[in-house]
Amino acid sequence: MQKIKPSSQVPEPEIVYEDNDLLVVNKPSGMVVDRAATTKKIVTLEDWLAKQGRSKGLVRQGIVHRLDKETSGLVVVAKTREVMGELQSQFKERQVKKTYLALVHGQVRPKKGKIKAPISRNPFNRKKFGVFVGGKAAETDYEVEEEYRYQGKDYGLLRLKPKTGRTHQLRVHLRHLGQPIVADELYAGRKTARNDRRWCERLWLHASQLELQQPFKKKKMVFKVKLAADLEVVLKKIRRA
Repeated sequence: MQKIKPSSQVPEPEIVYEDNDLLVVNKPSGMVVDRAATTKKIVTLEDWLAKQGRSKGLVRQGIVHRLDKETSGLVVVAKTREVMGELQSQFKERQVKKTYLALVHGQVRPKKGKIKAPISRNPFNRKKFGVFVGGKAAETDYEVEEEYRYQGKDYGLLRLKPKTGRTHQLRVHLRHLGQPIVADELYAGRKTARNDRRWCERLWLHASQLELQQPFKKKKMVFKVKLAADLEVVLKKIRRA
């Protein structure tokens, strides 16, 4: 099948795994997942899947969950309505296990822990979410993998395992912890994000691992992808320092 490139700037998604029931892709940073009124002039992951013809007739072309535009990494796609229902149930019942890597500001203490804080839309800025009383329950496990000192500031590489799937959950929880993700223009603060983007061009967040049950064979499936090349370049830069 002919490959369809999203644009000259955004790479094509990589197919990590495929069988008769589902498809797992490695979404590049810069690609929006869903079609919307604001995405008419760009090719989204949903558009790309439609061109590929792997999930014909399905809502959202079989996409079961989302990643933010700048977040790279694993996305699972259903090929049939039955599979989509099964996968949606797994997400709803929190059976799907996701792992992310994030580079954050500061030293996170303790080095291993859990963030439990309710999340809802920010009433003062509809583009953002935040920790608010009365919000939806949200929980994230974290562990510090490495720590760095770069340009006089501390940073940490975290492995994150969200137990719930709230919008912007990892970004909001880390901001709540006081350790926002590097280059996060929504939650790190305007000045901080602007300074970050002098040496890290995009949000440093990558969906590295996805674990789920094969919908009908009930077999555990674990998918892993390497760190995106642009994020690896940033790590090498600060490790050398």
